[in-house]
Amino acid sequence: MTETTISGIPRINELAPDFTAITTQGQIKFSEWQGDKWVILFSHPADFTPVCSTELGEFARRSADFEKRNTKLIGLSIDSIHSHLAWRENLKQILDVEINYPMIADIDMQVATKYGMLHPGASSTATVRSVFVIDPKHMIRALVYYPMNVGRNIDEVVRLLDGLQTADKHACATPVNWKPGEKVIVPPPKTEAEVKERRTNPAYEKIDFYLNKKSIG
Repeated sequence: MTETTISGIPRINELAPDFTAITTQGQIKFSEWQGDKWVILFSHPADFTPVCSTELGEFARRSADFEKRNTKLIGLSIDSIHSHLAWRENLKQILDVEINYPMIADIDMQVATKYGMLHPGASSTATVRSVFVIDPKHMIRALVYYPMNVGRNIDEVVRLLDGLQTADKHACATPVNWKPGEKVIVPPPKTEAEVKERRTNPAYEKIDFYLNKKSIG
């Protein structure tokens, strides 16, 4: 499968662009570093900025939530490795949190360009806040972009990850505001036989012939 983009932004269900980069944990080749894990790749506009500091700290505090979901975290900005390392030490002092995931020093903007993180209308010198969810097959499954002045909701990042993993495992979809433990949506029927089956299956919550919910174990 080839890597393709539209307007510089990778699309859902395309292969995540690979790259080699310097990080706070050494040089990595992204695909090899990922292995068979899920990945949350996120960018921040700049080091030593207030909103970004709160986000990096919260990702670190929630790292156990991602680990139990077989997911790695990796951050990025176009600052230098020296700036990343200094900021990492600063966050440990002021927020009492250890940034335990790698931060990419994308000073040549190679990665930011591949992932469409540079939006000239927002800034010509910084990446916007973006989140890419990449599955173990190295496919992009979701992407979210935020403006530079609004911080992300880490609970929603976790919920999005849960939804994707649940849909894969149970061949289903998740309804609005879904959270783990709630009913999921049965895929819509494609044949007359499937429509009939939905009318008679006692395991389904029947809202209409095309909208059925079920519980999953």
